[in-house]
Amino acid sequence: MKRSQGLRSGSRKKFTRTKRERGLSPITRILEQYGVGELVNIVIDPSIQRGQPHHRFHGLTGTVTGMQGKACVVSAKEGDAVKQLIIRPEHLRRAK
Repeated sequence: MKRSQGLRSGSRKKFTRTKRERGLSPITRILEQYGVGELVNIVIDPSIQRGQPHHRFHGLTGTVTGMQGKACVVSAKEGDAVKQLIIRPEHLRRAK
């Protein structure tokens, strides 16, 4: 039988949370607003499936280039290519 190649395949360790972090995330993370040109870290929240980018972008830093509905359009470098990602704010954190 062929191996499943779904969107979350190969992400078992990447999406596990510690015991204290399990459950729903705080509502303030959903209400966070990002401006154009802001640097953000892509940290995927596994408890919320909507608006997740592909897990290959987990841990990357990108720049917010615009908004699309509730989601942010983030440009991130993957190798030599610059990708445009549509990510909801639950999966973004401000870069320090």
